[in-house]
Amino acid sequence: MTDGKPTIVLVDDLRSFVDGRPAAVARTSSAGVELLARHRGHRFDELWLDHDLGGADTIWPVVEFLERAAFEGRPFDVGVVIIHSANPAGAAKMAQALRRWNYPVRVASGNREVGYLDGSGSAG
Repeated sequence: MTDGKPTIVLVDDLRSFVDGRPAAVARTSSAGVELLARHRGHRFDELWLDHDLGGADTIWPVVEFLERAAFEGRPFDVGVVIIHSANPAGAAKMAQALRRWNYPVRVASGNREVGYLDGSGSAG
């Protein structure tokens, strides 16, 4: 994550980038927190977040990790947080929480850049 190329992180249980762009991918909230912690101090050009991560898992542990870092005066260096969840209420709450801590957020529900791994369905 330090080779000068854009650093893209995707936290989503099922979807990936349809164009195959390189990204660090976490499929659960705990994996997302671990990925962010492991690369603390690096810039993330794009941080893509889905709300519902399968079963009872949601993105909230990741959001809380980002919030805690900002509260402690050490926010993550993120170019843009892109919320691509198909859950409108969840996406709105995520955006509100992250914007409160001055993270640059764009809500992109239904974004066609992410799709299901098996090729079925569309992004949501």
